[in-house]
Amino acid sequence: MPDLSQFALYLAAAVLLAVTPGPGIFYVAARTLAGGRAEGVASSFGTGLGGMVHVLAGALGVSALVLASAELFAALKLVGAAYLVWIGVRTVLAARQDAAIGAAPTPPLGVRRAFREGVVVEALNPKTAAFFLAFVPQFVDPAQGSVALQFMVLGFVSVALNTLVDVGVAYGAGGIREGAAARPTLVRRLREASGGAMVALGIGLAFARRPAP
Repeated sequence: MPDLSQFALYLAAAVLLAVTPGPGIFYVAARTLAGGRAEGVASSFGTGLGGMVHVLAGALGVSALVLASAELFAALKLVGAAYLVWIGVRTVLAARQDAAIGAAPTPPLGVRRAFREGVVVEALNPKTAAFFLAFVPQFVDPAQGSVALQFMVLGFVSVALNTLVDVGVAYGAGGIREGAAARPTLVRRLREASGGAMVALGIGLAFARRPAP
C-alpha cells in the first residue's frame, strides 16, 4: 500500500470522482424516481458490483487487453452505449405512459432486477475500465508487495466510495419522489430528465475514443 500521504491524495481524488455524475448516478436516480428508494438502493449495490468487475479485470490484466484492442473496446462500448440508451428511452416512455389519462401505471422492476441492471450498466462501461487502469496504478508501489493485491484494495476503496454516493443519490431522489407525490407532473418531468440524461450518456459513450497506449 502507498504511504499515508499518497493514500490521502488517492482518497481525495477518488471522492471527487465519486461525486462526478456518470451513468451509475443517473441510473440510480432514474430507478429511484420510477420505483422508489428500495429499487434505488438495490441498483446502487448493483453498480458497485459492476465496478468490482472492472477492478478484478484490471488486476488480472483483462481490462488492459480490452483497451489495447480497438475491436474489443469498440464492441464493449457499443453494447454499453446501446444498453444505456435503451434504459433511458424506456424510462422516458414509462414516465409518459404513467402520466397518460386512464393508463395503468408501469409495474415496478423490483429490487432484484434493479440490482441486476445496475451491475450491467457499470460492467459494460469501458470508461470505468479506463479509469481504473489510468488512475489506480499511479498509487501502486511494487516495493510494498503484490501489485495485483494493491490494485484490488485501492479499486475497492474507489468502488465503495462510488456506492456510498449512489446510495446517497437514492435516498435524495427517494425524498424528492415522496415529497412530490402530490405533484405527478413534477415526478414525470424528473423521470424524463433522468432518462434523457442516460440517453445522452449512452450516445456520448458510443463516440468515446480508446485511450492512447
